[in-house]
Amino acid sequence: MKMCRLSQDTINEILRRGRIYEVGGAVRDKFLFEGKSTKDRDYLVTGVSYDDLTAILEDYGRVDLVGRSFGVIKFTQSRAGVPHTFDITLPRKEHSTGTGHKDFSVDFDPNLNVEDDLRRRDFTVNAMAYALDRDELVDPLNGLVDLKNRQLRMVYDESFADDPLRMLRAVQFAARFNFIIEPETFAALRKNAHLMSTVSSERITEELNKLLKLAPRPSDGFRLMQTTGLLREILPELEECIGVDQPGGFHKYDVFEHTLRVIDACPPSVHLRLAALFHDVTKPQHRRLVEGGATFYGHEVSSAEVAEKVLERLRYGREIIRDVSTLVERHMFTTDVTDKGLRRLIKKVGEDLIFDLLELRRADVKGQGMDGKTDDVDRFEREIREELDRKPPFGLSDLAIDGNDIMRMFNIAPGKEIGDVLNHLMDQVLDDPSLNSREALEAIAREYYQKDIKHNHSDKESEE
Repeated sequence: MKMCRLSQDTINEILRRGRIYEVGGAVRDKFLFEGKSTKDRDYLVTGVSYDDLTAILEDYGRVDLVGRSFGVIKFTQSRAGVPHTFDITLPRKEHSTGTGHKDFSVDFDPNLNVEDDLRRRDFTVNAMAYALDRDELVDPLNGLVDLKNRQLRMVYDESFADDPLRMLRAVQFAARFNFIIEPETFAALRKNAHLMSTVSSERITEELNKLLKLAPRPSDGFRLMQTTGLLREILPELEECIGVDQPGGFHKYDVFEHTLRVIDACPPSVHLRLAALFHDVTKPQHRRLVEGGATFYGHEVSSAEVAEKVLERLRYGREIIRDVSTLVERHMFTTDVTDKGLRRLIKKVGEDLIFDLLELRRADVKGQGMDGKTDDVDRFEREIREELDRKPPFGLSDLAIDGNDIMRMFNIAPGKEIGDVLNHLMDQVLDDPSLNSREALEAIAREYYQKDIKHNHSDKESEE
């Protein structure tokens, strides 16, 4: 998709009153990718007051003043019918305050020059501006030199202390763009790593997601996290996997290195790469040496439990926690199953996740480093697709009868008994989809209700 910029009319109107610059990642990417920006532009305006700038913009699009205290305006223009929202800021100075580095003390002033604003930013490659009135790069900190050398350098000595999240941002930038971290900045990372404990989980999660989704090899970022001390602050559960070898001829690497290679081998979706991150996370606790190797029985269940706890700690949403936990718990599935077993696996995992589970297995095999084949997974995928094409029932909504039918049949009120009957019917049609007709299910329901539910209810009354 072609990235958008402010309309020329808007830019011209601002230039009648002051100056306007492109800033941030779009400027960096313009030079990094030879003129092709990878994101929408952000802008800095000098020489115009906040209120005057707001008045100008209101004539050209929609203005949102939620960032007023930070000198930020969210401005939306539609181009070819597609809305694009830009951050337009006044020059400012800021530092983080309060617990979790969630709050910032901001001083914005339209009379500050652009160079002052750039000197508050995180890295020199992000501290460049492009003057739109004269098509000229403003680069007071030699960010372009660092960019050409693919080098990350902090802007000032207290950068990480002012906002520790910048350390994780350094890691994800290094992994995304194949940057090296220059020695003084690397030393500052190690010195300040402990400060990550003061950063809110939500901000950490945002950077982790960028690393997982945007980096060609997220492993580069996790290795940097480990060598700088950030990993023990953010994901100590993963650090415990370092040095835990896996003898027995199935794995070339220890659990930590294997995990990183599995993450890299997964398609770049956050939930799938998170599943790869956690799929073996409790192997250190389950490791048992046996003749000829080691076993890790049950690690998939406890790894799913740990995944849930860690993702809750990092404030991930319920849906992604559920998906990651499901993939981790089921990642040891076998491809040698009957049609009944195949349908039950699809039911347990879900139609929306079943192919992700196969991708996780392929990545798991690749990450073992033993040149293993996944022909069985390819065959299994074909079988799953063929089964799905037959449209067998996988959920209660697919059954030929529903809860209302059960209540009418047995003259009972809504309650647990309804769910028990429907779940029994679901089990039956998973084994034999041909049973999914009203006549067959009513017969099965009557037999089950008389033998199990009604009989158990009578026994309970007798005991009382």
